[in-house]
Amino acid sequence: MSSSCSLAGMAKAKKARPMTDDALALVARRFAVLSEPMRLRLLHALFDGEKPVNTLVEATGGTQANVSRHLQTLADAALLTRRKEGLQVFYSIADPSIFQLCELVCGSLEKQHAARAEMLGSR
Repeated sequence: MSSSCSLAGMAKAKKARPMTDDALALVARRFAVLSEPMRLRLLHALFDGEKPVNTLVEATGGTQANVSRHLQTLADAALLTRRKEGLQVFYSIADPSIFQLCELVCGSLEKQHAARAEMLGSR
């Protein structure tokens, strides 16, 4: 994505930047890739570093075929990188901005839930 399509820049400025239809399509595709819970589990499992596929299968509780399919999707979206060592395939986070995006989303959800809990508790 180009610098004219920066989520961080949009958040800081609090003003939407003009975006082309192509840029909007790229952003929509990125969010579509991240909209699958298994893919989020895989990303979360990789936050502390590179792991082989069999470890990711165990960590997520998915089947080998399902995990492999989702890893391929994340790699195709340039969110993950893979390397082969013998018969094993290792995956790691390729785009470190995913850490910031997850932190933003999780932080926002925590605030929303805290506000709801406070509102319900004050009744």
